[in-house]
Amino acid sequence: MDGAEPVVAGALASDRGGLAALSLPYRIAAAVALTFVTVAACVHLGMVFLHVAPQNTATRQHGRAVEEWIYPEFEQNWKLFAPNPLQQNIAVQVRAEVRTSDGGHRTTGWYDLSAQDGAAIDGNLLPSHTQQNELRRAWDFFVASHDSENRPAGLRGTLSEHYLRRIVVLRLGRERAEADAGRVERVQVRSRTANVPPPSWSEEQVSDKPIFRVLPWWRVPTGGAGASA
Repeated sequence: MDGAEPVVAGALASDRGGLAALSLPYRIAAAVALTFVTVAACVHLGMVFLHVAPQNTATRQHGRAVEEWIYPEFEQNWKLFAPNPLQQNIAVQVRAEVRTSDGGHRTTGWYDLSAQDGAAIDGNLLPSHTQQNELRRAWDFFVASHDSENRPAGLRGTLSEHYLRRIVVLRLGRERAEADAGRVERVQVRSRTANVPPPSWSEEQVSDKPIFRVLPWWRVPTGGAGASA
């Protein structure tokens, strides 16, 4: 019986798994990494909670830190659970003023960028995040950081202008606006908002006349979309 004990102890030692099977330095490194991930996850969940929670003492004192953590990658909203779903179709459109090869200027027609995104998504089982959200979120960002006169509200407003301009200039490049007419010097963005028609059985009456929000012309820097204004 006494001779069998070392065999049993050795078998138990060989059956150890997980962190216990690692050497001491590796166990320390794994514990530090696990602690870091746990703390980061708790901080992130706390920041998200403060972001979506009603205004309170903590958000009033640390609101700036919360916003810097959340925006733009982790922004949260309640639109999925909104009691009043969106009842309007908003399309973002752009046109360009280009300098032609003979030194003159020409204004292109309006390119419906939202319609292009919709056509790319329609029938696509795995549409990209860019096709679904890039333009829409850029427009939402602009509207949320500007007043009704299209005046920016602080640094975020200016940042939203640069971001939206970058997107539309890149899209115009895809449409070969420069190759067809010359170099793009200025761009103008507008939104077209139209009510979603009510169902045939509804007695609700809504206007079918679209409403346009036209932004001022923005000059395109010489370096293109990537340059700063």
